[in-house]
Amino acid sequence: MIALLIGAGLALLCALVGTPLFIRLLVRRGYGQFIRDDGPTSHHTKRGTPTMGGTVVVAAVLLAYGLTHLIMFMMNPDSPGPSASALILLFLMVGMGLVGFLDDFIKISRQRSLGLNAKAKLILQAAVGIIFAVLALNFPNEDGLAPASTKISLVRDLPWLDLAFGGTVLGAILFVIWSNLIVTAATNGVNLTDGLDGLAAGASVMVFGAYTLMGIWQSNQACGSPREAGSGCYSVRDPLDLALLAAIMSAALVGFLWWNTSPAKIFMGDTGSLAIGGAIAGFAILSRTELLLGIIGGLFVLITLSVIIQVGYFKATGGKRVFKMAPLQHHFELKGWAEVTVVVRFWILGGLFVAVGLGIFYAEWVVLL
Repeated sequence: MIALLIGAGLALLCALVGTPLFIRLLVRRGYGQFIRDDGPTSHHTKRGTPTMGGTVVVAAVLLAYGLTHLIMFMMNPDSPGPSASALILLFLMVGMGLVGFLDDFIKISRQRSLGLNAKAKLILQAAVGIIFAVLALNFPNEDGLAPASTKISLVRDLPWLDLAFGGTVLGAILFVIWSNLIVTAATNGVNLTDGLDGLAAGASVMVFGAYTLMGIWQSNQACGSPREAGSGCYSVRDPLDLALLAAIMSAALVGFLWWNTSPAKIFMGDTGSLAIGGAIAGFAILSRTELLLGIIGGLFVLITLSVIIQVGYFKATGGKRVFKMAPLQHHFELKGWAEVTVVVRFWILGGLFVAVGLGIFYAEWVVLL
């Protein structure tokens, strides 16, 4: 628990202090956001706002995680070091962040709203996702538990939904596909949500907060733990270190949100949204709560569905629309809601989804007592 407090405090401090320094660097170099002409007209005033703020979030997370383990080692040389699960998740976060950084840099350097073309972006994201999935099935601990499993999970692995039903090799291939679907869905969900000042950052703070609580609980109720109660123990590799990383992610985003809230002094850009989406997907896979992510990240699901519905209906009806504009947050902007009103109400909605997800997680454990 001390490590969680140290890590969160360091991440918060790094993001709070690092973000304004990064803003000054971007302003000196003239790296500002290019605003799409087909977006809400109120957004045109945001043209030139520094972007790529996700760089600070990623850097704060890496620095805080490394320093926390160093401090814990100095306090107690027998304390466990960085875990395989956390390092694999950090790889996914940094890899997706680099894809987003390339996308943002192309937008800025060429002064256009489109960065990497869709094919190149998809290939790079798939490459990172495949490497993550392969790594996650390896590195078993002394109990033979790997960071990830070929079983599809809700609040724990579901034995009757094992992707390895046709053999180990087929199971691994199907897991790579399944893992990439989760990663793609999460990164796109956060990316689509990142359209209003502070919306994606604030919503993600709550999601990572949920994974912090679940990691602590999974550690306390780990199979073989002296605190294990009943038959509802959890077979998760490195749950406490994952909880530490989730707390660091949440705190880093709080520090960034201080500068990203309306009127934003900086945007996270694709650097941030892809890194955050990748991290959220990683937590769902490594904590064995894959299907539960659809509820905990319900706000991201809702916003993604609004785009799917809008595009599908537009094509099916030859130009008609369900919403005034998609993603969903812009629909309410065009209905006359102030940007801050949309953000706060969507935060409330996101918090309700997180609360329901945590309720399901805990209720399942109670039932198994």
